[in-house]
Amino acid sequence: MRTSTRHRTTPAAHRLTAALAAAGLGLTPAACTAGGGAPGGGPKAGEKQTIEVWHGWSAPHEVKAFQDAVAGFHKAHPNITVKLVKDQTDDRISNAIRSGNPPDVVSSFTTDSVGQWCRSGAWQNLSPYIAKSKLDLDQFPKAVQQYTQYKGVRCAMPLLADAYGLYYNKALMKGAQPPKTFTELTALAKRLTVRAPDGTIKVAGFMPSVQYYEHVPQHIATQFGIRWLTPDGHAGYAADPAVKAYLKWNKSLIDWYGYDNVKKFLRSMGQEFESSNPFEQGKVAMAVDGEWRTTFMKKEAPKVDYGTAPAPVPEGQEARYGSGFVAGTVIGVPRGAKHAQAAWEFVKYLTTDTTALVTFANALGNVPSTIASLSSPDLKLPPQFQTFLSVFKNPNSTTTPPTPNGNDYVVKFQQFVQDRWEPGKVSDLDAALKELDAKVDDSLKLAGG
Repeated sequence: MRTSTRHRTTPAAHRLTAALAAAGLGLTPAACTAGGGAPGGGPKAGEKQTIEVWHGWSAPHEVKAFQDAVAGFHKAHPNITVKLVKDQTDDRISNAIRSGNPPDVVSSFTTDSVGQWCRSGAWQNLSPYIAKSKLDLDQFPKAVQQYTQYKGVRCAMPLLADAYGLYYNKALMKGAQPPKTFTELTALAKRLTVRAPDGTIKVAGFMPSVQYYEHVPQHIATQFGIRWLTPDGHAGYAADPAVKAYLKWNKSLIDWYGYDNVKKFLRSMGQEFESSNPFEQGKVAMAVDGEWRTTFMKKEAPKVDYGTAPAPVPEGQEARYGSGFVAGTVIGVPRGAKHAQAAWEFVKYLTTDTTALVTFANALGNVPSTIASLSSPDLKLPPQFQTFLSVFKNPNSTTTPPTPNGNDYVVKFQQFVQDRWEPGKVSDLDAALKELDAKVDDSLKLAGG
């Protein structure tokens, strides 16, 4: 989830950090519920008690949004006092669990570590709680159900979400409609690009490089139908035709711009979450980004007339148009929580109560994570936001699968594209992808995958 106070690093750096953090948690498999017994260790939920909740939001408006969402829980459970602790990272959470002194509830901005948390038991298996509460998981889109579990162990619940789509500058588009296929995107990108006399890029129709902010493989290659891993959990890049389709599209547009021109353009860019963002400055006509960009556009570029649409798909896959990449914040009950039953009641409320989710979504500009909340009349978001609500609930929307070492397989793929493919250093693509598969599988094996 993106807000003005988070993710100041580039997406590539952030995801690499997340992967390394997941691989280095050092948590060993353990009982999935507090004490290893029946679900709900500690006092019963109806007893008077205080639970401690750690979350990562830190800006004043973010903290207030969490407090407002929690207010409804206290009304429903007046016996439970909630102590909120802001600005907590995954590393701090993991250290607290390792030390045996965790809070009662923890949340994370990334789904990358879910596989490690579920496999190790660092976050409790919530299935017994869910069964006891008779909670219907079908109130969440399929992709959300996927990124909150690992191999049948559901150790997390979804708390708001991110969905990705295409932003386009209406003035720069000159009346053109947003492209639905990558063929249309490529043709339009070339037509809208403005070059200086020396060939350098003044306005990019679309910047295909994985180093352009949110144009990482997770958000672009997913639209080609990449499977990422085989059904048995191994790397499958070399045998996946969607991988080659994505790579060939990426390289063809980069070659059209000229790799040196692309590098110069990338070096000229400012921070992603500041007004120097080239889309906000009118230097990029189309860009794939998350729903939170609508909030930044309102604050930093209110005069830019822009629209949003689903990201394109390859020709022949038009039936998938309208879908996209989705992910989000997750929340759960850590191993060793002293008030597990009350903690579960809190998690259940915050992730399923429509009023709480809508309150949170309105304040943060993120997608609410239940099907009911997506259609709430109380959502107060700009018209361009509708695209992301539709993408999020589209049954063809997907996410990257969890593994014991986070998204290391995505990081390795991005490094391959950035360091070898885009610069033109790959002479034999089949051999290079087989080599990449071997590296990914070795890392998965070391992590216990």
